[in-house]
Amino acid sequence: MTGDARLEQWRRDAAAPFEGWDFSYLKDRMVEAEPVWDYLALARAAICQSTDLLDVATGGGEILSSLAPFPGRARAVEGFEPNLPIARARLEPLGVQVFRGGARAGMPFDDGSFDLILNRHGGFRAAEMVRVLQPGGVFLTQQVAGDNLADLAEAFGAPLAYPGNTLDRVVDDLRVLGCEVRRAETWRGAVTFSDVGALAYFLKAIPWVVQDFDVDRHRQVLEALQAGAEAGEPLSFTYTRYLVEAVKA
Repeated sequence: MTGDARLEQWRRDAAAPFEGWDFSYLKDRMVEAEPVWDYLALARAAICQSTDLLDVATGGGEILSSLAPFPGRARAVEGFEPNLPIARARLEPLGVQVFRGGARAGMPFDDGSFDLILNRHGGFRAAEMVRVLQPGGVFLTQQVAGDNLADLAEAFGAPLAYPGNTLDRVVDDLRVLGCEVRRAETWRGAVTFSDVGALAYFLKAIPWVVQDFDVDRHRQVLEALQAGAEAGEPLSFTYTRYLVEAVKA
């Protein structure tokens, strides 16, 4: 493939549609290591003990829908407006009502409304989670740490978007609010792309990794990564995740 043809392919990849939290466009082009814990298994076990469930930052409802059926009432909240119709179309047939709300605006629920709150990779304020939890209720979250993909951001000369998002800070916040932190773990693993076009799609889908990413603007970096790949250097970068399970006093 010539340089011009390759550049055009990168442009097409970057412009491909992305909705909800669906990375199926990258099927067989992106391989992600998984944390040593199994978030879905932990969530399913918690759901079995729950009668009032809330999924925070549900995205397009992809993860929550995979956890159905629900033994009690289930609700979801999402703050990104374009995701709301996607989440509602996926979740409402499962009996899950979807509300608009998020880390900054707060959530449209009364104090002590839920005995289980789930959050996978979505922003949150600890005080708001604790507010809507019942006493004895569980908050289970898997988070993308602030140094996630630091090596990828560095390749583009980009700053980390959320450097303060650390396990220690979240644990401290929850303890100050009177929660018992039952589990707190961190993990690092690799995400590997088969080609630079797949990476371009990923960076457009997750714009906070390299803010204002654009194939033409960042052409030199992409070409350097392409040259490295042709020389046998894998397009591999580092995920950082942490898991917290806390119980409201």
